[in-house]
Amino acid sequence: MDLNMVNGNFTEWMKIAKFHIDEIRFSINDHFKSCEPLCVIASTTFITILVIWIWQFIFLQEQSLWIRTRNKFFKLARKLPMVKTQLAKEIKKARKLMNDDVQKQNEGCSFLQILPDKGWNKEEIIEKSKKSFMMGKVDWKKGKVSGAVYNYSDALNEITSLVYGMCAYTNPLHPDVFPGVRKMEAEVVRMTCNLFHGDSNSCGVMTCGGTESIILACKAYRDRAFDIGIKHPEILVPVTAHCAFDKAANLMRMKIKHVPVDPVTMKVDMKQYQRYITRNTCMLVGSAPQFPHGAIDPIEDISKARLGLKYKIPVHVDACLGGFLIPFMEEAGFPVVRFDFRLPAVTSISADTHKYGSAPKGSSVLMYRDESYRHYQFFVQPNWPGGIYASPSLPGSRAGGIIAACWAAMTFFGRDGYVKNCKKIIETANRIEKGLREMPDLKIIGKPEVSVIAFGSDKFNIYRLSDALHKRGWSLNALQFPSCIHLCVTFMHTADGVAEAFLNEVRDCTEIIMKDPTADAVGKAAIYGLSQTIPDRNIVSELAWTFLDSCYITSFDPETE
Repeated sequence: MDLNMVNGNFTEWMKIAKFHIDEIRFSINDHFKSCEPLCVIASTTFITILVIWIWQFIFLQEQSLWIRTRNKFFKLARKLPMVKTQLAKEIKKARKLMNDDVQKQNEGCSFLQILPDKGWNKEEIIEKSKKSFMMGKVDWKKGKVSGAVYNYSDALNEITSLVYGMCAYTNPLHPDVFPGVRKMEAEVVRMTCNLFHGDSNSCGVMTCGGTESIILACKAYRDRAFDIGIKHPEILVPVTAHCAFDKAANLMRMKIKHVPVDPVTMKVDMKQYQRYITRNTCMLVGSAPQFPHGAIDPIEDISKARLGLKYKIPVHVDACLGGFLIPFMEEAGFPVVRFDFRLPAVTSISADTHKYGSAPKGSSVLMYRDESYRHYQFFVQPNWPGGIYASPSLPGSRAGGIIAACWAAMTFFGRDGYVKNCKKIIETANRIEKGLREMPDLKIIGKPEVSVIAFGSDKFNIYRLSDALHKRGWSLNALQFPSCIHLCVTFMHTADGVAEAFLNEVRDCTEIIMKDPTADAVGKAAIYGLSQTIPDRNIVSELAWTFLDSCYITSFDPETE
């Protein structure tokens, strides 16, 4: 190729471009020559600010423009007198229903509303405590509840209670004062990292539960994003991911994107997942398994989705639910996909020790591939007059007793004990799933892979079945989008006859419902079914507020008459 010819052509193109640019410049100058310079500056400034505001309003908000427009429309509609009156009536009706339920539980009870004039003695305290503890009508010790309590035995309760009592007043905020609790926490973290195939660089912290673990992971990746130049970090999660990610986004003013799932498997749709990734994405999330339907998201595919991006995006695996089952499944004889630190792209994992780890409530472990990620999680204030303040997690003071009790539970079971528990739980879950599949009026939702079985019906309102089972002493989780209920199988369900009793109760209640399958739902079933059809989700939030309010009733409420 003749370089002189190329240089000549380039020079000619530059001349033509300069000519057109000058034409535009002269035209603009000629148009504004009669304008005051101050007006031109003011107009330019105003237009620039307006364009920036419009851009931020459309693209840089926590919620999409569609959601914000829809919410604004419903907010205005609710001010119409007819709508306002009807809505207040329905909310009052729901409040009465929820308060009635609480009042039934409170029946025959008296409430403390002020401190006793004199302190009670030991016998009084124990007697009152037993009365409060016996208020519930669901026999969770006999496996009649979904999840909630994942293991219980007299031997486990004795050892964890004893160790908790020994450390009840310790505080890991002061590791120099309580080095033993510090050691226990470090050992819990190291044992858990090794369970998930972390190498010697892996690390982590203990938290008070899965929600705190998730919030801290989001905080770490948000701060990392700021550090590498991402000004508006976004969290990318499957729509079935735990709502703790939504809570984290809300608390830290981050944008969160929810990716649709495959309607058959209930696993995240990977084609959609890759479309949702942008330069602002600060973390990719997958569940192992997800809470609603028990499916394990394709973590390996999510990990691959990060390759080729200019900024390598961290991958967080939410194993809060199955974290102390899945690592033992292969040894217990069940197939399981890879999801942990053996995948090079996985940078953090959350796993709840207070679920299948069988520790008392209030403990979870958040693990990182290496310390560089954990450092973004830490909070340090070097300029406080009270001294240099450093905290690994959200609380300052923490419950040393919980850490010690968690350590006790893990050492009580050991690897062999967890493998045996896993085998019993998965076998029981498989047996219950098989029994539900044989019932013609029910259908399994998704493809359960661990311990959660979700089921619905095309023939009747599934929440009627949930209510019917509740009246017989069973407590299941109600789900939505699609309408279904699920049973999270725990160690208590592995006791002789529990799985068979559950299947018999489901079969019996279903047969009764099918005598009139189109009958209207009443009570909680009606409220839950109706809530999914309400387009204004703020109304659903208000209904949820009434439920939370009812949990704090300490006196008779006239509205329940």
